[in-house]
Amino acid sequence: MTATVSFTIDSPLGPRTTTAAYERKGAGEPLLLLHGIGHHLQAWHPVIDLLAAEYDVIAVDLPGFGASEPLPEGVPYSLDTVAPALGALCTALGVERPHVAGNSLGGLLALEMGRSNLVRSITALSPAGFWTEGERRYAFAALLAMRAGARTLPLPAVHRLARSAAGRAALTGTIYARPSRRSPEAVVAETLALRHATGFEDTLAAGGSVRFTDDVPGLPVTIAWGTRDRLLLRRQGVRAKHTLPGARLVRLPGCGHVPMSDDPALVARVVLDTARSAAVPVG
Repeated sequence: MTATVSFTIDSPLGPRTTTAAYERKGAGEPLLLLHGIGHHLQAWHPVIDLLAAEYDVIAVDLPGFGASEPLPEGVPYSLDTVAPALGALCTALGVERPHVAGNSLGGLLALEMGRSNLVRSITALSPAGFWTEGERRYAFAALLAMRAGARTLPLPAVHRLARSAAGRAALTGTIYARPSRRSPEAVVAETLALRHATGFEDTLAAGGSVRFTDDVPGLPVTIAWGTRDRLLLRRQGVRAKHTLPGARLVRLPGCGHVPMSDDPALVARVVLDTARSAAVPVG
């Protein structure tokens, strides 16, 4: 069941209060799950039960996405604002230095949280920020096209498309290698999440100049990339490995940009292996 929590964030305008939606399940060490741009926490539903068998799993809607409020007016959707905000969210939930797994934008935020010493392990699934300028432009164009489609399609058309495998591929084939595995209800919900994402444009604008160039030493880090990722091409994983030489680079065979639905068991195993390794000294 989705709940909400209000918390104070630091911003260039001073302290501001915002509210985020989250789901929490399981027990043990905390594990924070972060979705990508235009998505919502339900992207993690295929793996939550597998992860919650060992961890206190907290899946959140990022600010301006899903059921979370947008950031307060004038507060930028930049890495150095959103990553500390997620740290403040964890504090409000009584969590200190969780493990974190993130996809796309969420993977970039997970790495930034690690750089800021806010987490104890990082699993980044197709993280943003390791692109060339051409690759970034291609990805942003694809995202804008998806956003335009989600905003212009009449709701009855969305429901009709979601009922067929071909329609689900048309709506979500950019991010899933196996869109037919998504239920019609899930496809409708994520299309509406993309349509109503108040933080989409500001997040995309803030990401235009983002490159992740720092190592995150002293933490277990896994970079995982779907072999069928059509949005952020898998060669970006090699760049990520050069940037984070101590990280483990993992291929996700047959998976697309959002791999949690394409192969839940494999994604859960990658996340669990990374979190478990935090108990073993790194170095």
